Amino acid sequence: MSDQNHIASAFDRDLETIQAQIMKMGGLVEAAINDSARSLENRDEELATKVRENDKAIDGLEELINEETARVIATRAPTASDLRLILSVTKISGNLERIGDYAKNIGKRTTVLSQIPPVNDSAAALRRMAREVEEMLEDALDAYVQRDVDLAKHVIVRDREVDQMYNALFREFLTFMLEDARNITPCMHLHFIAKNIERMGDHVTSIAEQVIYLVTGERPDEDRPKADTTSLTA
Repeated sequence: MSDQNHIASAFDRDLETIQAQIMKMGGLVEAAINDSARSLENRDEELATKVRENDKAIDGLEELINEETARVIATRAPTASDLRLILSVTKISGNLERIGDYAKNIGKRTTVLSQIPPVNDSAAALRRMAREVEEMLEDALDAYVQRDVDLAKHVIVRDREVDQMYNALFREFLTFMLEDARNITPCMHLHFIAKNIERMGDHVTSIAEQVIYLVTGERPDEDRPKADTTSLTA
């Protein structure tokens, strides 16, 4: 094998290792979304604690991926297209890490909420919202593996559904708080959880956008469709 081929082979192995780490990280984050929502719905403090503890593994993988990508850039002199792949991996891992943080935050609030009487079936509605985000993440990671632009675009469109679910829950929590002052504390926690899930959807959308950039070299339009209207004023 020539030196050039040897270098190319070593570079390919580096990329395979990094991409395997991304998929492992993605699997941990999918589990964190699912477990945080289940812990909330079932008022399961033990599972909520597990979500918080498992976030360390997600953070550790992001650090490892950052170190590996920096080393590859420094030692392998990647071409423009390979560099685009490496930079996309770094951004995807950053988005995954943030989603993990939001799951951890849900775990923290679940521990508080488990000590308070439940408000209607809000936890079940939040779990449905989280399930939508989890499925979007699964599709975004599949789009990354398959370099599937159409699937990535479909993920971006679905974020509007998550925003609409958040808007509905926001109005519901507001109504509950106005009806009974005792609902204010739990509804504030539930609202923050809903906002965390909505932000998860934004980060999944960012992953899908990175897939499009990776495949086409073009960034999606800056005006991403948003349906979160709770911050708008008349």
